[in-house]
Amino acid sequence: MTSDADDRRLPREEHRRRKVLDAALLVFARFGFRKASMDEVARAAGVSRQGLYLNFATKEDLFRASVEHALGGQLRAAQTALADEVRPIDERLVTALDEWLGRYVGVMGADASDLIETSGDLTASTMSEHAERFERAVAKAIADSALKNAYVGAGVSPKQLARTLHATARGFKHESGSRDAFVEDITTAVRALCAPLLAAKQPRIPASESPTKRSGR
Repeated sequence: MTSDADDRRLPREEHRRRKVLDAALLVFARFGFRKASMDEVARAAGVSRQGLYLNFATKEDLFRASVEHALGGQLRAAQTALADEVRPIDERLVTALDEWLGRYVGVMGADASDLIETSGDLTASTMSEHAERFERAVAKAIADSALKNAYVGAGVSPKQLARTLHATARGFKHESGSRDAFVEDITTAVRALCAPLLAAKQPRIPASESPTKRSGR
C-alpha cells in the first residue's frame, strides 16, 4: 500500500487509481479472487461501479494491476531499507524482508486460498521479475557489507546468501499467523546468517572473569 505522504505528492488521477488498487488488494485478500466482486471493490474504494470499469475492463485486469502495484511498493520500501547504510546489515535485512513479504501476513481471509493459483495464472512473470530484483538488492547490500567476507572462505556468494534468505522468509510467510510472528522468525534467521559479524562485536570475557573461573570450578 502507498503512504499518505506519497499520495499527497501525486496528481489527482494517479491518487485515485492508487486508492482503487489499495482497496482492491484488501478485497482480494479478504474474499479471494473468485468471490471478490467489482462492486465490492468499488464500494471499498469509494468510487462508482461505472468509474471502476472505465479504468479496469475486467476483474482479471484489476487483479493484475493490483498485484503489480503491491509488488512495486513492497520492492521500493525494501530497497530503501537496504540502502540505509547507517543501520547495521542485520537490521536492514530484517526490515527489507518485512517490507517485501510481511505486509499481508495474517490478513488473508478464509476464502483467499485461491490467490496463489490465480497469481500464478495471471501474474507469474511480474512476480518473478520483482522477486529477482529483490534478491539482487539483497545480494548487493550483503556484498557491500562486512558480511560478504564472513562467507568467502566457505565459498558462499552474496547471491546465494540472498536466495537462501529469501526462500527461508517465504517459508515463514506461509507458516506465520501474524506479521509480528513473521518478523520474529525472520529476525532469528537473519541473526543466524549474521552470526559471524554479531559474534565479532561481542566483547571478549577474560578467562579470569569467566563464569567457570568465578565459580571456582
